[in-house]
Amino acid sequence: MSARTDSFDLGPLHLRAGEARHLEVDVPLDHFELSNERYDVRPTPIPVELDVSRMTGGGWSLRLRLTAELHGPCMRCLEPASPSFAVDSYEVDVPDEGPELDSPYVEGEVVDAAGWTRDALALALPANILCKHDCLGLCPECGIDLNNAGADHHHEKAPDARWAALSQIKFEE
Repeated sequence: MSARTDSFDLGPLHLRAGEARHLEVDVPLDHFELSNERYDVRPTPIPVELDVSRMTGGGWSLRLRLTAELHGPCMRCLEPASPSFAVDSYEVDVPDEGPELDSPYVEGEVVDAAGWTRDALALALPANILCKHDCLGLCPECGIDLNNAGADHHHEKAPDARWAALSQIKFEE
């Protein structure tokens, strides 16, 4: 059974340079707010695989893997959507070796598992959460779901407003 945690202390692992451990932890995550809509993360808590390696010079090499679903409305047709996302994220933390080797998720020997999990999942999300990759969305004229409307759904084009002044011209016969 995995341990439930927001953060994980690496110190008790007593890893020496070159040693590694594979850990399984359950990380609780709150919902996401995207485009003023709520998207629940499932499962809750999220099972996360965390690989920890001690580097020479005292740093850490970390890998986080998870699969999660977001449940909420499709951003095109507003029907329920529950896409799944696989995350594979890496972090390196070597103290005093410059900002590129300073992980924002490691403070001393404590890993902010919840913060890293949330950020890694957020970076894996597409621009639009859809019910299916080829969702047609809603008709801009009448609002009907185009996924169910059929290929014959169409509207008469309104006259181009830029030409409206021409209809006011009166020709004498």
